[in-house]
Amino acid sequence: MTNNPGKNWLLLRGLARESAHWGSFIQTLKTTFPDAKITTLDLPGTGNFYREVSPYNIKAITDATRQQALNKGLLQQPITLLAVSLGAMVAWEWMHTYPNDICGASLINTSFANLSPFYNRLRWQSYPKFSALLSKSNILEREKSILQLVSNRRDQDNQISLEWAQIQNQRPINLQNFFRQIIAAASYRPNYSKPKQPILLINAMGDRLVNPVCSEKIQEKYQLKISRHPWGGHDLTLDDPEWIALQLKEWLFEE
Repeated sequence: MTNNPGKNWLLLRGLARESAHWGSFIQTLKTTFPDAKITTLDLPGTGNFYREVSPYNIKAITDATRQQALNKGLLQQPITLLAVSLGAMVAWEWMHTYPNDICGASLINTSFANLSPFYNRLRWQSYPKFSALLSKSNILEREKSILQLVSNRRDQDNQISLEWAQIQNQRPINLQNFFRQIIAAASYRPNYSKPKQPILLINAMGDRLVNPVCSEKIQEKYQLKISRHPWGGHDLTLDDPEWIALQLKEWLFEE
């Protein structure tokens, strides 16, 4: 790798999630990379931008997110992206559209529409739970249901669901933006060549939201390095943050 990978991290979350959902993982990453700059950004329609309307497509989401980075002066040196799910689609688009911005990327539990069918990109087994949680009017109950879908650890349910409910109360994502993000993710078909930047794919074998085979399809097409977590869920930085940090450290030293 070149351009000081791992020195200037930029983190992007996934569907209907914001920077605060990284939770304690940020501290884990700081401990692993003590000399690095670590920044989080919110996608349009989430977090600090929850009053904005989310675009219908990944390209527009990428452009808006990159503009945030420019406004904050984050692109004065190349960035290393760490991105989850929908955020990883934004990272992929960013690498191709503005390649000089980025010196490497790690993409967690993501998928592309041209490589995986819809029933793997949002696992059909999750459809009843997904529909049920959207109908819950009680925010705490809804966030706990989301947590139980995306995490395979149960020892933190009460604490994390309370934290997530507080986030939703403070910066609520509305259903319109939620469905706009789903449309953007569902329609993303990046028929690009292999990115020039080094990439680490990470998937979780216990992901009950997105089939881990989706990452395998990306790995097969582009011949990328992949790390597989044996039991974690879709929110892998919550389930096993130390393991993620170790994979990132090993990847950077290998390159």
